[in-house]
Amino acid sequence: MSHEKSFLVTGDVNTSANPGYPGGSQPPMPPYGQPPYPVAPHPQPPFQAGYGQPGYPQGPYPQGPYPQGPYPQGPYPAGGYPQDAYPAGGYPQEPYPHRPFPTNPYGQPQDFQDPNSPMHGNYHGEGPPSYYDNQDFPTTDWSDQSIRRAFIRKVFLVLTLQLTVTLSSVAAFTFVEDVKIFVRTHVWTYYVSYAFFFVSLIVLSCCGDFRRKHPWNLIALSILTLSLSYMVGMIASFYDTDAVIMAVGITTVVCFTVVIFSLQTRYDFTSCMGILLVSTVVLLIFALLCIFIRNRIMEIVYASLGALLFTCFLAVDTQLLLGNKQLSLSPEEYVFAALNLYTDIINIFLYILAIIGRAKE
Repeated sequence: MSHEKSFLVTGDVNTSANPGYPGGSQPPMPPYGQPPYPVAPHPQPPFQAGYGQPGYPQGPYPQGPYPQGPYPQGPYPAGGYPQDAYPAGGYPQEPYPHRPFPTNPYGQPQDFQDPNSPMHGNYHGEGPPSYYDNQDFPTTDWSDQSIRRAFIRKVFLVLTLQLTVTLSSVAAFTFVEDVKIFVRTHVWTYYVSYAFFFVSLIVLSCCGDFRRKHPWNLIALSILTLSLSYMVGMIASFYDTDAVIMAVGITTVVCFTVVIFSLQTRYDFTSCMGILLVSTVVLLIFALLCIFIRNRIMEIVYASLGALLFTCFLAVDTQLLLGNKQLSLSPEEYVFAALNLYTDIINIFLYILAIIGRAKE
């Protein structure tokens, strides 16, 4: 009787047929490093996948080590991604040609801007930008140092010509006795020159397109300079020669110091425009009081406040040229920049002249 049949009949356990069963004899353990189970005498059949998946290997996985070299390149092109969006019918069947610029992930058209160009701001308005629209100039148009230096040289060249004309007019009205007598007897010429000055000032200040058109901007600036020079010379003719010379000297020292300090300091004077606006309103109210209250001390105080206020305006207008502050001017606004500096210096001179003239009385 076989072992299986004897087990079914008698219920005895065959311990020799199942060595791993409890109570049976245990085979000796193989030495360390050998497999604990016997190896099949014949090679195993290759692994057959139950379900064929495209893109996956159907044979057995390799048992060797992983490759140490670089990863193989895929079928994608090595160049940049295409910029055009995919057509509505699906993905393209042909590869896109090589393009040097990356695609827009949102599919929106973008304006190309050359990063190597010194003029790559995003301001595209027709007219000149206002003070608060010029944030782009400090970081874009002012990236090239040569543009900044050329703009500053042009502004100070125009300003030097304006001050030369004004100083010549003041000298003629002060030292030539016939001219002094003529302007004192013909006061109506002052009002005519004031009308030309006011019209040209409004045109250059309010008409942005006009002050950027060459040569009309220079013509208007020349009319303003001649008219204001005549007015300043006529006012200087009513003061003593010593007072005029002292006012010219003090104005030169003050303006030169303020301009050099504004160009060198790190403090941003352009951020104080609100304070200067409030100070201007207060000065106008004080001027109305001086009209009705004729007092020499009040006139000296008023002239002192006016000189101090326009000295601050000179510092602000000087830093508008730099382009690295909170507010800045466009490089095309050299006429407007020269106009601001010129009117600031003239106002400082007139207030200092008033202080010296009232102090000598």
